Amino acid sequence: MKKQSIIRWLLSVLAIVFVAFVSGHLHWRLDLTQDKRYTLQPVTKQMLSDLTDTIALDIYLDGDMPIGFKRMQRSLRELLDEFRVITGKHLSYRFIDPQKISPNAKQRNEQLQRLQKLGLSPTSVQQRSIDGAVSQQMIYPGLVMRNGQKHLAINLLHNNPALSADENLNQSEQGFEFALLDGILRLCADTLPKVAFIHGHGEFDEYQTGDIERALLDYFDVYRIAINGDINALNGFSVAIVAGPTQAIPEADKLVLDQFIMRGGRTLWLVSPVSVSADSLSTGATTMAMENGHNLNDMLFRYGVRLNPMLVQDLQCAVIPVNVAPEGQQSKFVPAPWVYYPLLNAPADNPITRNLNLIQAKFVSPLDTVGANPNVRKQILLRTSAYSNVFQVPVFVSLAEVNRQPSQRDYRHAHVPVAALLEGEFTSAFRNRPVGRYNHQRPFEFVESSQLTKMVIVADASIICNELQRRPTGAYVMPLGYDRYTQQTYGNKEFVLNAVKYLVDDDGVMSLRSRDFRLRLLDRKRVADERLRWQLLNMLLPPALLLIGGAVWWVIRRRRYAR
Repeated sequence: MKKQSIIRWLLSVLAIVFVAFVSGHLHWRLDLTQDKRYTLQPVTKQMLSDLTDTIALDIYLDGDMPIGFKRMQRSLRELLDEFRVITGKHLSYRFIDPQKISPNAKQRNEQLQRLQKLGLSPTSVQQRSIDGAVSQQMIYPGLVMRNGQKHLAINLLHNNPALSADENLNQSEQGFEFALLDGILRLCADTLPKVAFIHGHGEFDEYQTGDIERALLDYFDVYRIAINGDINALNGFSVAIVAGPTQAIPEADKLVLDQFIMRGGRTLWLVSPVSVSADSLSTGATTMAMENGHNLNDMLFRYGVRLNPMLVQDLQCAVIPVNVAPEGQQSKFVPAPWVYYPLLNAPADNPITRNLNLIQAKFVSPLDTVGANPNVRKQILLRTSAYSNVFQVPVFVSLAEVNRQPSQRDYRHAHVPVAALLEGEFTSAFRNRPVGRYNHQRPFEFVESSQLTKMVIVADASIICNELQRRPTGAYVMPLGYDRYTQQTYGNKEFVLNAVKYLVDDDGVMSLRSRDFRLRLLDRKRVADERLRWQLLNMLLPPALLLIGGAVWWVIRRRRYAR
């Protein structure tokens, strides 16, 4: 009997050791959530399993915070635990309270300023104490990722002014997986893809695209290239950006771009079909909107998009400063809605445009997808609002139009498309044409059909152009998408950056931006009306169940042992 007890005891110990060993080496999880928020995507698992560098994260999201940020912290911690299951010792993290980063106030302020210089953006939130007092608190919802001597700051909070605080926090949580994986790939990359800004045809210069070029430098090596008919000018580049041509692009340069696409190159076209002189409008004069002679219509039409020489007006628009002072008095400028500056809607069903703020445009034109090439998939990226108007050029444009009271009856066009994504196998725009007349260099191998590639076409070049502020020390590059009259930052920079990143993404990392977590909020009215009922239920039901269970067990034991 004693021997059997010892054997049973040893078997129990061996079983516990075996289960502990197996559970330590096999990681199995069951995600019961409807939107699978605790399940990593296959591309994430693949990238993390290939990770060989050691990544350390300092996350400045701890301490006394509003409940929404505490939920954000818990969600991030759970995701990082999932990351660590795959990466093991290659990933470590710690949460830091920025208000306790140093016991010395001066040193703490210096370190917080250093975090801001690295790129972390603080946000101010209101805290309400128990006694009802309201105070302002600075939260640093971001992290610093380190790999050896390299470091990278990542902001985790997406702040879209058009959304509520709960919606912004929910969208931020949706982007955690992409933000972390994107940061790891950036930090561990040995080489960067090369991006070429094409110039030589009246395109925007390095000052007008200065802000987006700075943003692209975090992900790419950026160059400015004059093609000059050189068939090899774009060799080695991943993306070519044609931003705002105002002169006719010669056929020789178009051939270079075409063959770049046929060999798998990706392109971002930002082309304004209509030319309007903004300088003439700023002086109060009337200007003529004319068709822009960029000479790209036949080429883009062959690929699958037609740029229409029209102007769009939209009731959902930005503002423009207007002088309201009487003639002869000192100028007094006030902002007024300007229907030629539409605020474009970005759909939520594409990784390029998901969770973006409105996109600011100036003198935009509509585009159409054309052709029946079954090998090319087309998707609209940007549209106008439900109240738009479209008319042909040439036409006079006058600043005096701001004084007209708009009527919805005059804006009968809805959701006019102005940007499109094309993916697939394209046919050369120079197919069945004597290309030798356009290229007088050494012979080259002409490619008639492309391999799988992508392009984004936007019928407004101003989307990528930042404003310049003149100062005594020179020109200051303003942030792209920033409106100094409303002090709001639109989604222009994120749109262009996402477009370029999507064009070079062959692994599907950008698809992580399409993750959707449903926001399940409590009904505030029911919470207020039924608060006492649910409090009593939560306090009384558990002990009542224990008492009932104990009584049932007592009755069962009494009957069993009374026999």
